[in-house]
Amino acid sequence: MKPRTAQTPPSKTPPRPQPEAAPLAADPGRMEIFLVATPGLEQPLAEEARALGYDAQPQPGGVSFTGGWPDVWRVNLDIRGATRVLARIGAFRAMHPAQLDKRARRFPWADWLRPDVPIRIEASSRKSRIYHAGAITQRIEAAIRDSLGAPVAEDAPVTLKIRLEDDLCTISLDTSGESLHRRGHKQAVGKAPMRETMAAMFLRQCGFDGREPVLDPMCGSGTFVIEAAEIAAGLRPGRMRHFAFEQLPGFDAPASETMRAAPAIPPAPAAIRYHGSDRDPGAIRMSRENAERAGLESWTRFENRPIGELERPEGLPGLVIVNPPYGARIGNKGPLFGLHAALGEALRERFRGWRVGLVTSEAPLARATGLPFREPGPYVAHGGLKIRLWQTGPL
Repeated sequence: MKPRTAQTPPSKTPPRPQPEAAPLAADPGRMEIFLVATPGLEQPLAEEARALGYDAQPQPGGVSFTGGWPDVWRVNLDIRGATRVLARIGAFRAMHPAQLDKRARRFPWADWLRPDVPIRIEASSRKSRIYHAGAITQRIEAAIRDSLGAPVAEDAPVTLKIRLEDDLCTISLDTSGESLHRRGHKQAVGKAPMRETMAAMFLRQCGFDGREPVLDPMCGSGTFVIEAAEIAAGLRPGRMRHFAFEQLPGFDAPASETMRAAPAIPPAPAAIRYHGSDRDPGAIRMSRENAERAGLESWTRFENRPIGELERPEGLPGLVIVNPPYGARIGNKGPLFGLHAALGEALRERFRGWRVGLVTSEAPLARATGLPFREPGPYVAHGGLKIRLWQTGPL
């Protein structure tokens, strides 16, 4: 019998630890720029961005393209349909809170934020192991305070958006600040105002390019009419306001001011082309005041008149676009069927050759006009409702 020999135990040497993956920061010259859209209006926003020269691709919730800081400044000034402009500044994987904390502290915050400018954090999580938005916010806030020293405040001028999806943490800077529908001239608004960003996209979907007359027979605070006049006059929608990007370290004030500089508002056409009317005298007063602040009082005309007294403007036919009351916004639907029927009758009788665009959440109200609408456009989110644009060809 052979003597038993001692066996050498297998090695217990632990595997070498893998180096911690560094957070991936964007190149300020070639980063993803994301234009936030009103849900349902991604396609016309992509068309507008392409018309500005960007290779924009629609995706749920907005439009994206690649660019640098000058593109961020320009698109904030020039885009009409976006709610805000986000700069995607970095990303990293985070599968548990300690990993989120460690990688957030290694991110180069000083390249993107100023230590003297307060910031606000907004966090969200979807399909990720770190699912508590409050915990994400706390760790990002601590990382920025400890590594950069920037204060955190709810009313800060700069907002950092953190999104965890499938354990990927994406970091975006809101470069706009206030929503881009706040052009700077509308101080007076009615009960259910149409946002300028939405109005611009509905005008685009109706084929408006600034070369035809526009009439809104229920103009409220004048949004459609003023937006159409701005497009016709070639005015930048952001010319009267400030932006969050002015508080970032990459901001070049002289270059931005050169970009912002624009010629004076051109003289209005000999014949007024942009008309609004409303049965409410207060609405007409608001519309005139808003147009004056926009510098477009000579481009627009607002008159106090009910639908029954609606008159066709002199000159070539154009576009009637209207956002009438639809019950869910401001009251009972019952009387609105008669109002829509009267609107349709006035347009059929007096606006031969004009096209019509009507925004509503209620298909029966649109049909009550008796107008020859085509299949309506996609649903668009508006104040908790789902609205659609209904269009005709020339009457």
